[in-house]
Amino acid sequence: MILYNVTVSVEDGVADEWLEWMRAHHLPEVMATGYFVSHRLSRMIQPAPEPGTTTFAVQYYCTSQEKLTHYLERCAPRLREEHNRRYGHRAQAFRTVLEILHPDTEDGGAVN
Repeated sequence: MILYNVTVSVEDGVADEWLEWMRAHHLPEVMATGYFVSHRLSRMIQPAPEPGTTTFAVQYYCTSQEKLTHYLERCAPRLREEHNRRYGHRAQAFRTVLEILHPDTEDGGAVN
């Protein structure tokens, strides 16, 4: 199992709007690509985010590196551009890819 983690630092002035947009539009659109089996959206509480920001982590669970590579090549550019057009510098993302070595459950403990 592969975990694709996107950590996003969002300016407080747009954090509530960003969160609603993620829940209502972006996350369903990413999941509709069919490349991920589940996802999780979290708010970072420690370490404390930079003043004036709220930090979120979105974790997408994928069954193989090949599927993630296909997502990154075929779907991610359009979805990132939409996010950038909407939020620009007000929501800065940092992405990491991890291999899950020992999941707690079959889907890595993720929930939809």
